[in-house]
Amino acid sequence: MKCKKSAEVDGEGSAGEEKKMVKSELAVAFPPAFSVSEIKNKQRRHFMFMKLKQEKRKQKMQLRKKRRKEREALGDKAPPKEVPKTIENQRVYDETTVDPEDEEIAFDEGTDEFSAYFNGLTNPKVLITTSDRPRGRTVRFCEQLATVIPNAHVYYRRGLALKRIIPQCVARNFTYLMVINEDRQVPNGMVLCHLPDGPTAHFKVSSVRLRKEMKRRGKNPTEHYPEVILNNFTTRLGHTIGRLFAALFPQEPHFVGKYFSTFYTNTCNEKKVGIQELGPRFTLKLRSLQKGTFDSKYGEYEWVMKRHEMEACRRKFQL
Repeated sequence: MKCKKSAEVDGEGSAGEEKKMVKSELAVAFPPAFSVSEIKNKQRRHFMFMKLKQEKRKQKMQLRKKRRKEREALGDKAPPKEVPKTIENQRVYDETTVDPEDEEIAFDEGTDEFSAYFNGLTNPKVLITTSDRPRGRTVRFCEQLATVIPNAHVYYRRGLALKRIIPQCVARNFTYLMVINEDRQVPNGMVLCHLPDGPTAHFKVSSVRLRKEMKRRGKNPTEHYPEVILNNFTTRLGHTIGRLFAALFPQEPHFVGKYFSTFYTNTCNEKKVGIQELGPRFTLKLRSLQKGTFDSKYGEYEWVMKRHEMEACRRKFQL
């Protein structure tokens, strides 16, 4: 406003000089080393962040169009395309990566807590409950999970401690106890306890999308048993978590229903296939893996997420 007023008062200079004055004033207001995080007002900071993000997206699209036009102009003489950087091809090798056909792994699989399931001696039966006084979104999330997992039953917590619920589940032949926790009326955690001998995994839940919130979703799931797809669970820890997920579902899927439940770590190979997402969609992040059933006081932990140590390199997958 000051620049415009001074231009009207002086009445001198061309439009180019006026633009230079505006740019110089903006340079004074926002120095080259300016950071959005320095803005005190939260709403203004968010607005500026979204504006900068949009500008970067436009620049990236313009550069992409420019390169495509150059390739079309060169034709067969165009240089080969660069391999894009993805999470998968930038992954750092983990020394705990195992070979599924290793003899030691085969022995562990034959004697671990899931061996009875994989030998066909038990059938999955899942009890799904929540933290105390769940809100509507968490309740709907549990109900939709029960339609995805066969033979799953939703019961309300009613203030009972998990140590009292676990013996009752074992007495009623449940093989899993799944507890959905919430914060500010949004699901934010999951405790998955394999019964009767464990292990117990604690996950952080994020990016929850219920069926009504998903675009181009399919119809509601049928009663067919789904086929389970496990992708990229290659480390020793990932092998255990993969078996934990696999034992949630019956071993004999109904291929007639053409119904899948997919678990993958960080990334999934994108191929054109004729499938349609049914939902719900959510992201799990492992926080801890505990031996035996749930015991927050005396439980022995096989693995605990150490944030500052393990997240220092985001290219290294723990699973």
